Amino acid sequence: MALLRCDFFSDVLGVGTSMSIILPQPTSAQIGLTGTATDAEPPVLYLLHGMSDDATTWVRRTSIERYATELGLAVVMPQVGRSFYVDEHHGSRYGEFVQDELPALVQRFVRVSDRREDTFVAGLSMGGYGAFRWALDRPERFAAAASLSGVLDLAGLRSARPDLEPVFGPGPVAGTRHDLVARLADVDTATVPRLWAVCGTEDELLPGNERFVAAARAADVPLTWSAGPGRHDWAYWDARIQDVLAWLPLAHRKDTTS
Repeated sequence: MALLRCDFFSDVLGVGTSMSIILPQPTSAQIGLTGTATDAEPPVLYLLHGMSDDATTWVRRTSIERYATELGLAVVMPQVGRSFYVDEHHGSRYGEFVQDELPALVQRFVRVSDRREDTFVAGLSMGGYGAFRWALDRPERFAAAASLSGVLDLAGLRSARPDLEPVFGPGPVAGTRHDLVARLADVDTATVPRLWAVCGTEDELLPGNERFVAAARAADVPLTWSAGPGRHDWAYWDARIQDVLAWLPLAHRKDTTS
């Protein structure tokens, strides 16, 4: 694999920002690792960081590069600060940046597939919210979306976190476009990407995840859900990202197993 740090200017944000990119590379002489790649444009996973993290943290805290190598999967990890991947009430248009500008820049900078069936999004904590928010806002872009210990009941969290006012504004988010639980009632189940969510049973975000799961089931939104031992930490996420990668509907994996 090739690991790239990409520093670039965002017209939407009006400032320079960064992303980390993992790209497939075929190798035969690398000890302990066999790279997988084809002549086709590789599938791509947009992998979103949490509130205290940045564009480098997934690579620094997990073995995502090694896991993606075996699948011939490109991984794009953008940097968004504490924005929750939305256009901030007082701040920058991170929602527009991630959903519209970022994919266009990725296509300009590197060679990855832009087909829906080859495009996926996942994230942890704040990034879990961002992944599902992006999938619901742009269902035509993704084949699948995954949340690891995600902030899926934002309405409950916002009421307890006054520091989120610059992002979401002074009022409650319940029932607004920011509220993923409320939005499930209006989801078009024919077009929504496949959803997968997981949360540790020792994680304080578990009740919010369970409320999201209940709402998804009530709305007949297809969702794969699991909860098991684990905390809000990198040991848990390093294990669960492997589950996510095994779950992704990679077209070339289907071809090789059919």
